[in-house]
Amino acid sequence: MDQAWGLQQMFSAVVGRGEPPLPTHQASSLLTAATPSRRRCRAITVAGGKGGVGKSTVAVNLGMSLSMAGHDVMLLDADMGLANVDVLLGLAPSRHIGHLLDGHCALVDLLLAAPHGLRVIPAGSGARRLAQLGSAEHAAIIRAFDELAQPPKYLLVDTAAGLSDSVAMFAAAADDVVLVVCDEPASITDAYALIKVLSRDFAVRRFRMVANMVRNEGEARQLHHKLSRVSDRFLDVVIEFSGWVPHDERLRQAIRQQSAVVDLWPSSRSALAFKQLAGAVDRWEEPERAGLDRIAFFGGRVTAAAGD
Repeated sequence: MDQAWGLQQMFSAVVGRGEPPLPTHQASSLLTAATPSRRRCRAITVAGGKGGVGKSTVAVNLGMSLSMAGHDVMLLDADMGLANVDVLLGLAPSRHIGHLLDGHCALVDLLLAAPHGLRVIPAGSGARRLAQLGSAEHAAIIRAFDELAQPPKYLLVDTAAGLSDSVAMFAAAADDVVLVVCDEPASITDAYALIKVLSRDFAVRRFRMVANMVRNEGEARQLHHKLSRVSDRFLDVVIEFSGWVPHDERLRQAIRQQSAVVDLWPSSRSALAFKQLAGAVDRWEEPERAGLDRIAFFGGRVTAAAGD
């Protein structure tokens, strides 16, 4: 089955209709319809291809930086089965996404309070079942966000390493896909593979690259050039340079102390970089792409699609 068609079919099931998927042009107009009583939520998926590039660290510090700037922010740990956002922040969840899927609690019951108003939705760690969720269970997670009385202004989704169905789904559903890349051949290769699949199978055409663990901006932009050069040659995508995070011993110390560096050492080089990135995020234009990838995800457009 074509993956894009299959994803559309899955979201048709979310609205409880069980009808054949709408043609793409109809889905676009319905799924992007505004719901006046609900605040617009901007969903940002943080992905990276390979593990070890600092994806979760970027997601945590970016989310907290946005919260420190006065925004309502939720951070979803979508690394099902190998969650670590709660560990990075020294949180101790008593429930996780698995309890939500089993009907033991609502999404609001999962929310963990982190410093500066950031709210975290934990996934489970060491749970094989969560690492093997099917499309219906991913759809249930989406529906749970749709049922929030008031969605946040920003929802950051920290995805798993690699290219699982979960990573592809969250990336396709988000308004923005942030790729965290470091200056290693495997990081660049895996980031390109992720871009290729998302563009080919899910019509994601725009990506935002953040260079992590680099020495300076020149090195960061060179890394962007490497990735863009091959993408421009073989793929119909745009990769925007969105920022960089330097090597910083303070960041390493913050990780060891299970805190965000923007909270522990707000004047450190890495903390200032995360704050600059958060300021840029707040100025990002509304994404141009519309359709299946702009589903009711985290903001009420499932209801609009159902025609309720």
